[in-house]
Amino acid sequence: MRRTMAVLTGFCLVIFGAACGDERGRTRATASPPPSAAERQTAGDHRLTLRHDGTDRRYLLHAPPGYDPATPLPLVIVMHFYPGDGEAMRQMVGLDAKADRERALVAYPDGRNGGFNALICCGSSDDVGFLKALTAHLVETWRADPDRVYLTGISNGGDMSFRAAVEAEGVFAAIGVVSGGYSGPRAAAEDYVPKRPVSVITFIGGQDIYADIFSEGMRTWQRRLGCRQAPGPRRTAPAGISRTDARCADGSDVTVYTLPDMGHSWPGAASGQLAAPRTGVVATDLVWAFFAAHPRRT
Repeated sequence: MRRTMAVLTGFCLVIFGAACGDERGRTRATASPPPSAAERQTAGDHRLTLRHDGTDRRYLLHAPPGYDPATPLPLVIVMHFYPGDGEAMRQMVGLDAKADRERALVAYPDGRNGGFNALICCGSSDDVGFLKALTAHLVETWRADPDRVYLTGISNGGDMSFRAAVEAEGVFAAIGVVSGGYSGPRAAAEDYVPKRPVSVITFIGGQDIYADIFSEGMRTWQRRLGCRQAPGPRRTAPAGISRTDARCADGSDVTVYTLPDMGHSWPGAASGQLAAPRTGVVATDLVWAFFAAHPRRT
């Protein structure tokens, strides 16, 4: 994919700026409150830090009611847009309530300076290493189930999900990407694919100015991994929405929702900077159901 530096700059200023101001322009990211000094493995909300690469990285962690470290739970790591933070994502996507019902841990890391070092932008932090370290910490200390660790995110956070799926070999069972894509210089290499199975569910808005790039990225991902139409009856989506399902040669699955009337948004979110409440689907519900059906393949 050929893009000049001006286009790359435009991606961050237009896509991510619009993303943070309900597609009308950039707004200032909300600062996270200071983290707690002690880390206690209890139910509820925790503001924590993890030392990585010489920096204290902040994240929010939600543990469901009745949480017991003796019982391994699924872990969903949720990544924000640029510029943004974990609190903004937490308020928008509603995964805490889902985790309470389904019994899961949810982590919301903050990118450095408002973003993650993903496939197009932003910054130069070792965010793949950070996500691996965060996962290892939550598996060891909070007893997350290593076979049920998932990534989801929107925009910059969605791009970061693709990068981590490829580069953090064997860590993540599946990713959920909303208004994000598999593109950029790293993704240009034919061998830039997961070495172990990582299933993908993604949501692309037809009115997103990068919809064509996101769609082309999914076609490339599926071609490289030898994906074909999933066996069994075709699954339908609400009227006006397209859904495709594929099974890849490594056993992973790919589900793509295309919403013609949606822009750069999180479908079904009731409120928030990127909320699109009236899209006909609720991405949070669909992402969770996909994750629940896709533990890590060995």
